[in-house]
Amino acid sequence: MAESMRGLHRTHRCGELSAANAGEMVTVMGWVQKNRNKGGLVFVDVRDRSGIIQVVFEEGKADADLIAKAAGLRSEYVVAVVGKVEKRSGAVNEHISTGEIEVIPSELRVLSESATPPFPIEENSRTKEELRLKYRYLDLRRPDLQRNMMMRSQVATLTRQFLADEGFLEIETPILGKSTPEGARDYLVPSRVHPGSFYGLPQSPQLFKQLLMCSGYDRYFQIAKCFRDEDLRADRQPEFTQIDMELSFVDVDDVIDVNERLLAKLFRDVLGVEVSLPIPRMTWQEAMDRYGSDKPDTRFGMELTDVTETVKDFDFVVFKGAVENGGSVRGINVKGQGGMPRKKIDKLVSFAKDYGAKGLAYIAIQEDGSFKSSFAKFMTEEQSKNLIDAMAGEAGDLLLFAADKNKVVWDVLGALRVELAKQLELLDKNEYSFVWITEFPLLEWSEEQNRYTAMHHPFTMPMEEDLQYLDSDPGRVRAKAYDITLNGNEIGGGSIRIFQNEIQEKMFEVLGFTKEQAHSQFGFLLDAFRYGVPPHAGLAYGLDRMVMLMAKEDSIRDVIAFPKIKDASCLMTDAPGEVDEKQLLELGLALAEEDTEDAEGTEEG
Repeated sequence: MAESMRGLHRTHRCGELSAANAGEMVTVMGWVQKNRNKGGLVFVDVRDRSGIIQVVFEEGKADADLIAKAAGLRSEYVVAVVGKVEKRSGAVNEHISTGEIEVIPSELRVLSESATPPFPIEENSRTKEELRLKYRYLDLRRPDLQRNMMMRSQVATLTRQFLADEGFLEIETPILGKSTPEGARDYLVPSRVHPGSFYGLPQSPQLFKQLLMCSGYDRYFQIAKCFRDEDLRADRQPEFTQIDMELSFVDVDDVIDVNERLLAKLFRDVLGVEVSLPIPRMTWQEAMDRYGSDKPDTRFGMELTDVTETVKDFDFVVFKGAVENGGSVRGINVKGQGGMPRKKIDKLVSFAKDYGAKGLAYIAIQEDGSFKSSFAKFMTEEQSKNLIDAMAGEAGDLLLFAADKNKVVWDVLGALRVELAKQLELLDKNEYSFVWITEFPLLEWSEEQNRYTAMHHPFTMPMEEDLQYLDSDPGRVRAKAYDITLNGNEIGGGSIRIFQNEIQEKMFEVLGFTKEQAHSQFGFLLDAFRYGVPPHAGLAYGLDRMVMLMAKEDSIRDVIAFPKIKDASCLMTDAPGEVDEKQLLELGLALAEEDTEDAEGTEEG
């Protein structure tokens, strides 16, 4: 039977008590973690978000009714305990912060009873994620998840404080906006008042934050909800959170400076980690050539080596074909893995094929200096020696090669070096390796659309010295764009924005927009740019991803209170769900009837 907490006032959270409180009368409230009945001696662990305190009901110190009541407590009952803090008479528990003390109770109230939970509320739960997400309100009671949520809150609070001190204003931008179909798919919201018309949920506050610069607000930030209807994976959600900012009258170095100081503060105050400033910078081209990735993990070596010149005269058709088609041959040296079993190498070949490779060539150098190779018969002795030298190969090394168009080679070896680092346990989650990536290509060619698309977005400023190539060689133009990466993850990105009308018009032209199309999609921004626009720039962090890395988790689901699963549904609330036909009628919508014959055997419904 549940009791009232009337007349009681919580004096401390459970984990806030220490030996300094010995002798004090306290009132704690929380959930029963564990109940151990030793017959006349009952130990109850009471838990809240701050930690655990042990409450000891003992004959001679508590009356029989109180001990009997304590013996009846079950896991996850909510209780209030009034008692005296004493130093432990038994052994100290070094695993909890309150391990030196216990509470000797004078009063116990059961505020709420609990059914038996579908899984134990414990750290590092082995319960399947699907079950935990269905009962997420229970899952969120786990101390490790609670620490993640508290860390996320701390990151948001410190960010607000830091940016406010730097002269940023926190300004909210609309959630209901206009659909702009560049980029990922928009989530659409039908309008009841304007039948047949739809709002688009923002993929980012990009246009609005640029308008705020036009409005003279100088420095803006927002911890903003964003929405993208795209295929999900471990580090993606249909709704996610950005730390979003925009600054006027700045260039690249100004944006990087304020953000380096923000990152240094967050990592110092939250983790006690000193970020060495300035953070290293690397151009996009250098990152691709050295790491095969524009978000390189620099915690380990295994860098790519371009051996195109070395192998161009080999008779090996795979190498020859790649070189003749304007591609390249590159390799990585996996130190000390020359004795890797053939089966394991075959698995690496399969892995490489998943990233677009037709295969993977290798040279395994034995301890005696001899070697086995998948293409030995296509090399002379001198050629093989030259290739091993070019790769800095030594006895016991495994050399892996990819040959194709540059993009494929980069994708394959970039992913392969990270996979090998995982297998060889070279990745230390306690190490935080930041790199700024700069000078991205402004544009990338889309085979699907048969045109150039913006690598970031259509408002990214080209580097002044490359403006001359916009007509003659658009693929050569570099952008004033920058990403901040951490341990092989992009945690934030931004750019200097175009603020001159003629450059913006040229950019739309290169992207294949007519003036009418550009105006239809972005008219309000282009109109605003007619009335005096300051030079401006911005950056946005993925808050979820940054906290995931700070918390040393592998999925952003572990740092989001109520996440969706891979098909964008919520197991707890069953969203998305069907709605009443009356609601559809009010919105002027009708569901298309499914053709059952056509639908059979297809994956889409």
